[in-house]
Amino acid sequence: MKKVFVNGDFNILHPGHLRLLKFAKESGDYLVVGLNNDKINTKGVREQIRLESIQATSYVDEAFILNTPVLDYINEHQPDIVVKGKEHELKENPELEIINSYGGKLLFSSGMIGFSSIDLLKDEYLRVNTKIEHNNNYLKRHNINLTKLKNILEKFKELNVLVIGDTIVDEYITCEPLGMSQEDPTIVVSPLLTDKFIGGAAIVAGHARTLGANVKFISVLGDDANYNYVESGLKNLNINVSLFKDTTRPTTLKQRFRARDKTLLRVNHLKQHGISSDIQELIIKDILKDIDNINLIIFSDFSYGVLTNKLIDKITLIGKEKKIFMSADSQSSSQVGDISKFKDMTLVTPTEREIRLSLNDFESGLIIISDSLIKKTDTKYIFTTLGAEGVMIYNTNRDELLTDNVQALATNVKDVSGAGDSLLTCSSMALCVGATVWESGYLGSIASAIQVSRMGNIPISKADILKELS
Repeated sequence: MKKVFVNGDFNILHPGHLRLLKFAKESGDYLVVGLNNDKINTKGVREQIRLESIQATSYVDEAFILNTPVLDYINEHQPDIVVKGKEHELKENPELEIINSYGGKLLFSSGMIGFSSIDLLKDEYLRVNTKIEHNNNYLKRHNINLTKLKNILEKFKELNVLVIGDTIVDEYITCEPLGMSQEDPTIVVSPLLTDKFIGGAAIVAGHARTLGANVKFISVLGDDANYNYVESGLKNLNINVSLFKDTTRPTTLKQRFRARDKTLLRVNHLKQHGISSDIQELIIKDILKDIDNINLIIFSDFSYGVLTNKLIDKITLIGKEKKIFMSADSQSSSQVGDISKFKDMTLVTPTEREIRLSLNDFESGLIIISDSLIKKTDTKYIFTTLGAEGVMIYNTNRDELLTDNVQALATNVKDVSGAGDSLLTCSSMALCVGATVWESGYLGSIASAIQVSRMGNIPISKADILKELS
C-alpha cells in the first residue's frame, strides 16, 4: 500500500485545498494529513476544529495533529509520497533530502490553475504580512519614542489636506504561465484574475483620508469607465473630489501582467500632453473656494499633464500667501519628471535619479546634489528615497544634524509600487502637525514599509501604523 502524506494549517477548507487533497489521494493508496498544531498556527482556527473538518473530507484516510517537526515525522514514518502545493515547487524544500534518502517521492500538485482557488489569488492582494525591523539606533539618536509617534498620528484628524495631481488606475492581471511558444520565443500565459486599484495622486488622497485627515482631491481624468471607477472609490472613502473630464485623453491606466509573484510585462495607456488653460482656470477657481480651510497642499506629479508649470506656480503662490505647508513629488520612472519645478516646498520626496535628472548631475555625491536642489528650489527638507537603502533625510536647519538615513524597515517586500506615495503622504502630514523632521521621516518610512508588504495600492490606515508601533 502506497502512503501519501500532506502537511499544512488547513484553517478553512476551500477549493484549492480540496484539489490538493484530491491530487494527493490519486497519487497513492492511503492519504495521511498532518495538521500543524496551535503553537505553529498561532493566528488561525483552533486545531480541534481544523481536525474535524479534515476528517470529514472523503479524500482523507487519516488525519492527526502534528506535534513534532514535520521533517522528523517524514524521517520516522517515511511516506512513499509527500505532496505539496505548486507554489512550493520553485522554493527550497528541506524535506527533499530526507525523502530521497529512503527512495520516496516529492510531488507538487498541478492543474489548470495551479490548484489555487480564486479566493487564494485574491488573498495575494488583500493580505498584509508586514514584517518591520525598527531602526533602534536612529530612534535613540533623535530621542524618538513610540508613544510620541502615536500622539503625532492622533493629530492627523485635525488636518484639512488638498491633494492635486495625476490620477492613475493600476490593473493587476494574474496569469498562469503556460510555457514558451513553439512558433517563436514568446512567453505564453493565461489570465486568471484581474484586480484594479486607485493609484497616482488619487492614492495619496486615499492615504491622507484613511490616516485621519479631511481631504479634498483635484485631478483630471478621461471621459471613460475608469472615471466612474475612481470617482466611486474616492467617494466611498469620504473624500471631497473635484474631477475634471478631458475628452482629449483617457484616464491613465497601467496594466501589470504577473505570474508567480513576478511582473512579466507592464502596459501603459495614457497621453502626456498638458491640460488646457480652460481646465487650469477651473482648477484655480475650485481651489480658491476652500483655500482658507486648507492646512497642507500635496502635489503628486507623474508628469502626465495635470500639473503644468503655470498651474504649479499659481497654486504655490496661493499657498505662500496663505502660509500653507506644501510638499511635492515628481516621479520619473517610465516618464521624465522634474522635481526642481516645485519651489518653496516644505518637503520633497524624490528618488536619487529624479534629483540627478533635474540637476543634470550624475557624478556628485548625494549631499552635494541635495544641497544643489535646496539652492535651486528653496525647499526646507528633502527625503531622498533609495530603495533597499531606505531614505536619506536632508535638513536645512544648520543648528541640527544635516543628514541622516532611515534604513529600509520592511523585510517582506511584495510590491514596491506606491512606496514613495505613502512616504510623501505620511511624512507631510507629520510635519504639518508639528513633528520634527526626524520623526516625520520615520513615520513615513513605516508607512512605506507597510505599503511594499502587500500587492497593489491599498490606503494605509492609522490602525496599520499603530499596529507597527505596538
